[in-house]
Amino acid sequence: MQVGSSFAVAESGYLPSEKFDDDGRIKRTGTWKSATAHIITAVIGSGVLSLAWCFAQLGWIAGSITLALFSVITMYNSILLTDCYRSPDPVTGTRNYSYMDAVKSNLGPLQYKLCGIAQYGVLVGITIGYTTTTAISMAAIQRSNCFHKQGHEAGCHVSNNMFMVIFAVIQIILSQVPNFHKLSPISVVAAIMSFSYSLIGIGLSIAKIAEHGIAKTSLTGIPVGPNLSGMEKMWRTFSALGDVAFAYSFCFVLIEIQDTLKSSPPENKQMKVATAAGIMASTVFYMLCGVLGYAAFGNDAPGNFLTGFGFYDPYWLVDIGNICIVIHLLGAYQVLAQPLFGFMETSSKKKWPQNKLVTREYSLCGFELNTFRFASRASYVIVTTIIAMLFPFFNDFVGLLGAGTFWPLSVYFPIEMYISQAKIRKYSFTWIWMQILSLACLIVSLVAAVGSTRGLITSVESFKPFQSVS
Repeated sequence: MQVGSSFAVAESGYLPSEKFDDDGRIKRTGTWKSATAHIITAVIGSGVLSLAWCFAQLGWIAGSITLALFSVITMYNSILLTDCYRSPDPVTGTRNYSYMDAVKSNLGPLQYKLCGIAQYGVLVGITIGYTTTTAISMAAIQRSNCFHKQGHEAGCHVSNNMFMVIFAVIQIILSQVPNFHKLSPISVVAAIMSFSYSLIGIGLSIAKIAEHGIAKTSLTGIPVGPNLSGMEKMWRTFSALGDVAFAYSFCFVLIEIQDTLKSSPPENKQMKVATAAGIMASTVFYMLCGVLGYAAFGNDAPGNFLTGFGFYDPYWLVDIGNICIVIHLLGAYQVLAQPLFGFMETSSKKKWPQNKLVTREYSLCGFELNTFRFASRASYVIVTTIIAMLFPFFNDFVGLLGAGTFWPLSVYFPIEMYISQAKIRKYSFTWIWMQILSLACLIVSLVAAVGSTRGLITSVESFKPFQSVS
């Protein structure tokens, strides 16, 4: 059975007008609580797993300051961005359905194109990173059981490729969820899972500290010496900055999340509450994971503190933690891929409006199906999985994604859009402050990108494609 668009249904009179919003689309029902769940799902991702390693590179002082600064900067720019959902007025203006629409409305077509390259490139990169991370966590479950049976000195090495294929099959099914508005249940489950594995990591760190005391740590991180040159210390520090930036990357889906909110109270007011709640909750968990993880492992902190086997026992709790990671990233993948899917499908409908393969919707047992949606999304999942098999490098890949995401999408575009929409006078105090903030964040992103790129090149030199092993 073919299902018409919301506009067609509204015009046909099949549904009462109160079922639709002011733009003719099905009435949005999201609240600040559901938006908070989306934000936590997007923010508390695989980035939390590397924070103990980041503290080992940065040390107590720089590590704590870096986390706090990234938190404040992300919240500040996110709050600016919430006022750009509607243009030109943040309460009564025309809706921008996506981050790119907001850029186009406020900054024009050229910056719209540049934003598209940055946003969708980063989204592709993150979904590749999530594929790698999920496979490593799946493999860690099998390895944990092996260590329990054969002892901690056993090799217990496992190929990651099979787990990447399993993840891809599940994602092809989940990808048939039509849009963001249908993702709330998945986001709620994913948010619960992210809290769960963070708490497990925190609990295991506390238990390790209680049993063995605080490990060898330093105010400045791993010291330069025979095992670490000054140059290598610098590269690792840069890469750690990229990891922290990645941990706070979510601005590029903020507008899409805001588009799920009901219009009363105003979307920007609800989204500010959701943003503050989501980022503060995430920061508390990040600080606990980073501080306690570093205290537990010290300068030997693994790149991923739940799959690097700093913890062996209780093995069943380590397994539960990794299961939570898998479930969370299944949902997080969808939260971050939906803007990309939406762009592909909207562009195709505009280009081929008469093509029934692209436009026709079918209803089967209550599910909405579309031939083009199934083929395009399945193809995307397959391609990103193959790339993940080629480049399965966790820390450096995460750092590079963070560096590529942070300045353009979390700082530059939100600031420039707000300046345009609020008509901030050039060279005023506010304008100068915002430009200094943007420049400082650009420098951080550049050094993080250099460090992560160098780490990737080093890893690629000794890696054989499709031979990823945990």
